Amino acid sequence: MCRWVAYQGEPVFLEEFVSRPCQSLVAQSRHCREAKTEVNADGFGLGWYGERPRPGTFRDIRPAWSDENLLSLAHQIRSGLFFAHVRASTGTATTRANCHPFTHGAWLFMHNGQIGGYDRIKRRVDMMIPDDLFSHRAGTTDSEAIFLLMLANGLEQDAKGAVARTLSAIEGEMARAGIAEPLRFTSAFTDGQMLYAVRYASDLQPPTLYTRVAEETGGTLVVSEPLDHGQDGWVAVPRQSFVTVADGALTVSPMELSAARSEPTFA
Repeated sequence: MCRWVAYQGEPVFLEEFVSRPCQSLVAQSRHCREAKTEVNADGFGLGWYGERPRPGTFRDIRPAWSDENLLSLAHQIRSGLFFAHVRASTGTATTRANCHPFTHGAWLFMHNGQIGGYDRIKRRVDMMIPDDLFSHRAGTTDSEAIFLLMLANGLEQDAKGAVARTLSAIEGEMARAGIAEPLRFTSAFTDGQMLYAVRYASDLQPPTLYTRVAEETGGTLVVSEPLDHGQDGWVAVPRQSFVTVADGALTVSPMELSAARSEPTFA
């Protein structure tokens, strides 16, 4: 599955976490340690905030380790809030439109995981997306569909509730289709101010997630797996958790879906 890095704090060059550490995201694209899929070669993406509300992005389908443009951008771009992602496809095509992070307005979103049996309920999931948001669907991934559903379910007003309502609705469709495979959702998303992350799975076995204070800047890192050998202050996020980072303060709370089992409420 995919690997990713999210950072919020004092501005730093992206290469400090994307390409320079011994187990950087670029290194993880070739050989990651904490995922079933060792190689993440189905594209990559950067998303960052500068002087404007909407984030900049760069995405491509080449493996991260072989793209000189990625290294050049990471060397030059300095940001106080950015995402980086390397992709291992779970069945959808390797196209630029399917590479993370996804954007809508001021929002950035990236994901590691999958909707179990997605090919059996893809049409049902797409039909839950309101027309005004569906017109922004550029790719074919379950990740992008989840992001648009989160926006439809009130992401701007209630981030945690929007996630709960969205995942609950998808689990409902999976149950109606008799799908036994799990929904796994380890994700990060931001509006350019607050940084959020989720570690959740319907079978209680979500992909890994870690946090750490970046000693270089005092900022906060949220990552799929450590960027070194795991000895440098990394804290594993418990399963079924919702993470919020605001002005350097990190909070972790339970990610409960039981209260959101009813039909989704679109904003």
